[in-house]
Amino acid sequence: MIVNYSSSSSEEEAERDDASPPQKRTKPDSETRFGTLTRRLPLPESVREMFRESEEQWTDNSEEEHGGRLRSFQHERGNWATYVYFPYDPEEGFLELLDDMIVAAGAHGIPLTLCEEFHISISKTVVLRHHWIQPFVQSIRAGLTQFQKFFCLADKLRVYCNAEKTRTFLSMEISTGKTQLLELIKIVDQTMNEFNLSTFYKDPSFHVSLAWCVGDHAERLKRTCLSELQGFVDRHEDGPFHIQLNCSEVRCKSGNKVFQFPLE
Repeated sequence: MIVNYSSSSSEEEAERDDASPPQKRTKPDSETRFGTLTRRLPLPESVREMFRESEEQWTDNSEEEHGGRLRSFQHERGNWATYVYFPYDPEEGFLELLDDMIVAAGAHGIPLTLCEEFHISISKTVVLRHHWIQPFVQSIRAGLTQFQKFFCLADKLRVYCNAEKTRTFLSMEISTGKTQLLELIKIVDQTMNEFNLSTFYKDPSFHVSLAWCVGDHAERLKRTCLSELQGFVDRHEDGPFHIQLNCSEVRCKSGNKVFQFPLE
């Protein structure tokens, strides 16, 4: 609402005594320098709720939302966790085998949780600013233009723990396809260097993570039941089980976006 205080009638001007100095009129506290009053309306509750939801969606509740997992780095707005990998689509009977191994580990007091997805990492998880994503993806794509698809095999269980010692992984180590994976690492590391990001491990052990638990239980898992779990793999009803991975498409996940790079 705008109210104008600046106009005065001609009759009021005529009655003013010319000999007397003009009286200084006191401006109301709410009057602006242009003689107008602007009343601020309250912000609608619907707008308040819109921004409140925006704040809440960034809350990181490790216990409820991540099963007790801790982030390797603090989440900040505009930062996108990013990694490059080969996806693995489970073969028939794979999940049943994993269920049997999880039950067996649980009998030894090790509460394993099935991984939500299965893949071979060919980069560390790094942080990208949003405006870096497209040039990062373009660099990866350019490096892979001449790379040909290949196969990987894995059949031996191995236990890993992350660098922060906050999670332990039951995994299956790659035995065939290492040479091609190492060549891919060189290509991905070139892009990492362009963006001053961490390159891959110097002596990598390529693997597909199968299940995990919170904390550092690597030695305990190896000591109590790793050989028993390997027995499930070796004595599978259809013969020794192995992961056969068709490495025909590299992927890059950045936040909730997934980019695909088909190989020749």
